Amino acid sequence: MLDQASPLRPRTDAVGDEQVIKLAVLAVGGQGGGVLADWITDVAERSGYIAQSTSVAGVAQRTGATIYYIEMARDTGRLPVFALSPSQGDVDILIAAELMEAGRAIIRGFVTPERTTLIASSHRIAAVSEKIEPGDGRASSQKVQATAEAAAKRFIAFDMEKIAAENGTMISASLLGALAGSDALPFARASYEQAIGAGGRGVKASLAAFGAAYDRARGIAAAPAGDKAAAKPAAPEASPKVSGPETLLKGWQDLAARVRALPEPMRDMAERGLKKVVDYQDIAYGGEYLDRLDKAVALDGPEHAYALSIAAAKHLANAMCYDDMIRVADLKTRSTRDRRVRKEVGVKDGTVLQVTEYFHPRIEEFCGTLPAGLGSYIEDQPKLAAFLDRRINRGRHIRTDSFTGFAMLWFIGGLRRWRRRLLRHKVEMEHLERWYELALAHARENYALGLEILNCRRLIKGYSDTHARAQSKFDRVLSALAMLEGRDDAADWIRRLREAALKDEKGDMLDGALKTVATLRDSPAS
Repeated sequence: MLDQASPLRPRTDAVGDEQVIKLAVLAVGGQGGGVLADWITDVAERSGYIAQSTSVAGVAQRTGATIYYIEMARDTGRLPVFALSPSQGDVDILIAAELMEAGRAIIRGFVTPERTTLIASSHRIAAVSEKIEPGDGRASSQKVQATAEAAAKRFIAFDMEKIAAENGTMISASLLGALAGSDALPFARASYEQAIGAGGRGVKASLAAFGAAYDRARGIAAAPAGDKAAAKPAAPEASPKVSGPETLLKGWQDLAARVRALPEPMRDMAERGLKKVVDYQDIAYGGEYLDRLDKAVALDGPEHAYALSIAAAKHLANAMCYDDMIRVADLKTRSTRDRRVRKEVGVKDGTVLQVTEYFHPRIEEFCGTLPAGLGSYIEDQPKLAAFLDRRINRGRHIRTDSFTGFAMLWFIGGLRRWRRRLLRHKVEMEHLERWYELALAHARENYALGLEILNCRRLIKGYSDTHARAQSKFDRVLSALAMLEGRDDAADWIRRLREAALKDEKGDMLDGALKTVATLRDSPAS
C-alpha cells in the first residue's frame, strides 16, 4: 500500500517553538541498521538540523532487533534536550527492515494512527519461533499488513530487500530511498545522495538501490515484473533445459502433454511436481510420477474441486524426491549453489571463496547408498554393522573449493544414475506405495479420510535422524486408523493427530491425542 497523502508535519516539542522529529529504525543483524542511522543523521546535519542518534542492542539473527533512535530539530543556536530511546505513542517515523519487525513495533506501541509514518520492507525473515515449529510455523504476513494499515497514519511497504539484492547492496540503501521518497522528512533528495556518497564504499550500488526505492515509494516507477504477471494470465513456463539426445527432449514434451491433459484445477501443482521429480532423477522417473498421479485423478472429480488429486500431485513429488546422500552431494556441487553462495557472501569477481561442508553420515546412510542386496546384508549383521558404524559415524569437514573435496561430492552425486538399484530407494518406494495405496483405498469409501491420509505425508521430512523421527510420527498417526474404523469423524481425527504431531517436536501432544482416540473406540462419533 502507498499513501500519497501530504508529508508528515513534525510535532512541536518543548524546545521553544522548534519542531523535534522522532525517528526509530528496527533492524536485525546484518541489515546495516547502524549505517542507515548514520546516513539519516548525516542528512539532517547537512540540512541545518541538530541530530542525536542512539541504539539499543538486541540479539542478532532474528531472535531480536536493534533499535536505532534518532531525534532531530532545526539548529537555532539553542541546544534541545533529546531523549535516548523511543517512547510509546511518541514516534513520528518508524522504519522496519522486515515485515515482522513492523508488527513488533506496533505491539510495543511505537506506531500510532494519528501520528506515525510506518515504512517497512514487505519481505520476511523467519523468526526462531517460526523455524523450530515442526509444521508450518510461519506467522501471517497478511494479518501484519492489515494491522499496520490500521495502526499507522501512513503505511508504505514493498520488497526493499529485493531491490537491494538486485543492485548488489544492503537493504539499508533501499530503506533510505523509501524514507526520502515518502517525504516524511523535510530534506531534499540530493542531501540523501550526498550522505551515501560520503561513505566511500559501495557508493554506486547503494545509490542505485536508493533511487529504485525512492521511485517506488513515490509511485512513479513501473510496476515490478511480479505485479505485472499477476495482472494477466501467466505464460507457460519453458520446459527445463535437457542436454543429450533428442529423445530426452521428446520424452519431456510427452510428459508435459500429459500434464496439459489433466483437469485444470490440478494442472499447476502437477507441473511443479513433474519438474521437481525430473530434476531429481530423470525423464523416466517423471513418467512414474504421472502414472501414480493418474490413480488419484481416476477417483476424483469437480464436485470435490480435485482436492485429492492436488494433494497427490504435491505429496507424491515430495515422497519421490527424498533426501539421501546422493541428493545432498548433488545439490552441494551444482553451479547454481556456488553462484548463490557467492552472491550471499558478497564475493567479488576474481576473489577465492573457501567453502567447508559438514557431513555426519550414519551406517544407515552408508548402507542406503549400496546395492539393495549388499546394503540389506550389512544391516542384517549387527556385529558387522556396528563395526562399520564406528568407522563411519563421525563428523567430517570437506572443502568443496578444493579439487579433492569437490570431486568426492561430485562422485557421490553422480550415483543418481544407479539410484533405483540402491537400498534406500527400495525402502522409500515400498513405504511410498503402502502409504499411497492406503490413501486411495480409503478415498474410495471416504473421500475426506483418503485426503487426510495423503496430507499426512507432510510429517515426513529432513535427513538422517530428523527423517527417522519424522517417519516415526507418521507411523504413529496412521496407527490410529484401526481405532477409527467405521467412524464418520475419522478424517477429522486424523487431521487433529497430524496437527498435534506437527506442533510438538517431542511428541507429547501426539501421545495425548492418541490416548483420546483410544477411548473413542467404543463410543459413538461426535
